Order: sequence, then structure tokens, then C-alpha cells
Amino acid sequence: MGKWGLEGFDTFEDESYSLPGKFDTQEKAEEAATKRLAELEKTQPTSSSGGQSFGGIQDQIYIIRPDGSKYRYFS
Repeated sequence: MGKWGLEGFDTFEDESYSLPGKFDTQEKAEEAATKRLAELEKTQPTSSSGGQSFGGIQDQIYIIRPDGSKYRYFS
């Protein structure tokens, strides 16, 4: 069975970047994604970046499924 992973997307630069960690389950990947979003809130506060809302420039987090497909994660 494959592993789950995370990927970031810099909305300002319009490019993806890899994030460390491989996870055995979707739940573990979502826990890590939640932590990453909390870190982003500290470094790219919603008050100045627009947050995760449409039009916001805060980085986005994607969860990569074992089959390579991915979906955007919202906590």
C-alpha cells in the first residue's frame, strides 16, 4: 500500500512545493495538514493575506493520495 503526502501551493508565486512527511493513513495526513495550516496562519495571517478564502493569497495545502491524485485540504 502506498503512502499519503502533503504539497503546498504558493498562491502569490503560482507554484507548488513539496512538504516533508509520508503518512500511512488519510487521517494522519489530515492531522499534519491541519498543523501546517496553523503554521501558515502564524506566518501569513488571514488579516493580511486573505486566508484560505477565495481570492486570499495564503498558501494552500493539498493532500496527495497513494494513487498520486490530490485534493485541497481545509481544516
